[in-house]
Amino acid sequence: MLRSERLLFYTPFIALDVIAPAAASSDAEAQRWLGSRTEELVQDEDTRQVLLSMRADDDLSRFEARDRLTMMRKLEEHSDGVVRLTAVHLADGRYAGATIMRLESGEIGGWLAPGYRRQGLGIELFRAAVQLGHQHLGLKVVRAGAEPTNAASRGALTTAGFTPAPGPSRFTLGDGREVDTRWYQHVQDTASRCRS
Repeated sequence: MLRSERLLFYTPFIALDVIAPAAASSDAEAQRWLGSRTEELVQDEDTRQVLLSMRADDDLSRFEARDRLTMMRKLEEHSDGVVRLTAVHLADGRYAGATIMRLESGEIGGWLAPGYRRQGLGIELFRAAVQLGHQHLGLKVVRAGAEPTNAASRGALTTAGFTPAPGPSRFTLGDGREVDTRWYQHVQDTASRCRS
């Protein structure tokens, strides 16, 4: 577990820890920047709202067995070569978003639920990704890409200590869209890997 001023981060241990943050990134505003694959989204608006209203310690018994099975499959699908940190807002216990790190490349991504955007929480999200990479996964370089027009993401990365870095000028998102990209990196000469 990692903790920032307003967020608690942990690796998912129940399916809700994956599906609720997926709901947090499934709205049109988030998908403008993230471009996730269709199967990664919570498409139904009512389901999305229920998930976004849930607290991390809520009981899943109100979901039908088939829904719980779908959530468990989501958990399994998202574990290949990616480390995920679920973000929970400390003040209200609700799922606020997530950050992911690709182990092979050290590239991170992150998002916040609609109710937690424009509050400076992106900085805390990216700082947690840096801490995960450098202090837990043994990575000396953590990288992130952002569209040049995504001022919120670029500002959060810069404030979190990322600096401009070389990288491809175009990137293909999960939904197949190709976008202009600016790359950033966070470098730390001493990195450590925890046993877990």
